[in-house]
Amino acid sequence: MAVSTVAAVRKQIAQRRPDPLYLIVGDDDAETSRLASDLSSLVDEDLRAFNVERLYASDKVVTPTSIAESARLLPMIASHRVVVVLRAERILKPKRRGKADESQAPADDDVGAVDADALEAYVKKPEPTTVLAFVAADVDRTRRLYKQLVKSATIVECWGLKPRDARADPRQVARQAEVLVKQAATDAGRQIEPAAARLVAERAGTDIARLRGDVEKLMLYSAGAARISLADAKEVVSAESSQDDWAVTNAISRGATAEALRELGLALDSGAVPFMILGQLGWFVREKLVTIDPRRVRTAVEALFRTDSDMKSSGGDPRVQLERLVVELCGKTRK
Repeated sequence: MAVSTVAAVRKQIAQRRPDPLYLIVGDDDAETSRLASDLSSLVDEDLRAFNVERLYASDKVVTPTSIAESARLLPMIASHRVVVVLRAERILKPKRRGKADESQAPADDDVGAVDADALEAYVKKPEPTTVLAFVAADVDRTRRLYKQLVKSATIVECWGLKPRDARADPRQVARQAEVLVKQAATDAGRQIEPAAARLVAERAGTDIARLRGDVEKLMLYSAGAARISLADAKEVVSAESSQDDWAVTNAISRGATAEALRELGLALDSGAVPFMILGQLGWFVREKLVTIDPRRVRTAVEALFRTDSDMKSSGGDPRVQLERLVVELCGKTRK
């Protein structure tokens, strides 16, 4: 098994010397998605329509056989063909049926475990001009396909903040999270107070998705400031839970940006549907904003339509899209 790092794979991509097989596994969705997208740069942009294919293993039409067939196609006027299989845990760790279901046809979530011979054969002998990458949240290490990938593929683990060893010092995880917060601020051309970075890291624990979400909210809230303070972090990051279904719109009506972002995060973390929240924000613009500040209605409506379109076209993370919309509705200028 060839175990690699994200940085090492990016170096391979830059040198245009990729391996033919990758297994990118872990709970850090942002990192795995970025690395999968980086693989596309192996093909010139004008030729990607012919040589880059993104398959979702959660789609019923995507099977082990169809993945192998796609990977065996030769590149068109390019040196490489790139096939990225997203949500590959459906194939590498499908849900198992109970005994009561054994006499029935395979469930949708179990289809990936059937007819894997063609894909296993491909993994044993991959095409040298194709880069086939599996992106999975987790894997079942007892499956034949995984065992074959261990022999043939380059494994890249992206487990975010979760320690690989249960005996690991929790303080080490916290320090790692704090470094990520500081790096995010640096990448944005800004500074963050050590106490502020520490607070964001502590509240996230080992949840990398929450850490990235809190950092995004903090950047939005403190937009325009060269230095992010502890006070900014305290306004945005909270471990409390909200019980008010209209807490987001109530905060917007008061122009309380930090509170609105915090309540939005709490609502989404508790299971609120993004489109339901978008509907509430639409009601606020139609029924409340016209009386609070009629001058802002036109831009607010444009922001609503843009967010609705982006969410329906899967143009990014719905959480981030809603956070940007909330900032705009609170009267902040869109960057």
